Amino acid sequence: MTIKEKHRAMWASGDYSAVASEIVAPLGPVLVAAAGIGPGTTVLDVGAGTGNASIPAALAGATVTASDLTPSLLAVGEREAAARDAKVLWREADAEALPFADGEFDAVISCIGVMFAPHHSEAAGELLRVCRVGGTIGLINWTPEGFIGQMFATMKPYAAPPPPGVQPPPRWGDPAHLAELFGDAVSGVKVERRVLRVERFGGGAEFRDYFKARYGPTIAVYKNIEGDPGRVAALDEELAELGRRHDVGGGAMEWEYLIYTAQRAA
Repeated sequence: MTIKEKHRAMWASGDYSAVASEIVAPLGPVLVAAAGIGPGTTVLDVGAGTGNASIPAALAGATVTASDLTPSLLAVGEREAAARDAKVLWREADAEALPFADGEFDAVISCIGVMFAPHHSEAAGELLRVCRVGGTIGLINWTPEGFIGQMFATMKPYAAPPPPGVQPPPRWGDPAHLAELFGDAVSGVKVERRVLRVERFGGGAEFRDYFKARYGPTIAVYKNIEGDPGRVAALDEELAELGRRHDVGGGAMEWEYLIYTAQRAA
């Protein structure tokens, strides 16, 4: 199985559509606003998943193409868009080899999507290629220091070693890394750290069990250690403790993310 096939299978496992609708849905409209998307804008959403950013962009009047590596997520998004009367074109596509023309879009966005492409430079190059000169690159990514970044750090010792050249997803939430990826191909860079307030869980153990059942990357890590009950128990406790540490009171958690916008330079 190739790395892309593994990624497709990972995101198809569990129930990411529940995570998207129940937890991270508020991020989509935030990105649409930050990228200045409105009537007449042609938009490509990369790693669109179920359309958390694509659907709000379409409802804002933009002409939107939603692309993702995982067809099952696109199918959920297509149904949701139809229910909300949002016109979106859904395309299966690899973020590292997008099937679109150079400069085809006014805005190229990704809401916690492209950060999971395994090869960061290739993905960043594709975002730039399909964006017109003067157009907008708009991203929301989890930060390394924030809750989801720390969750990946917690799971790393239990995960299968990544293939050579694959970089950790939360690096996309580091402004210095983005500066390296985009270099002088962009101008007018703006970055802002914000937090998503999550009130879905009653405690650390409830968070852990929810992600064990629904979130592809967490499911993959547990599958890697399923033959070792001791390691499973250790990861269970570490993830529950992570959730407890990030409880800001009343069962609420705050998950840090980075908003990045820039214009494609000539």
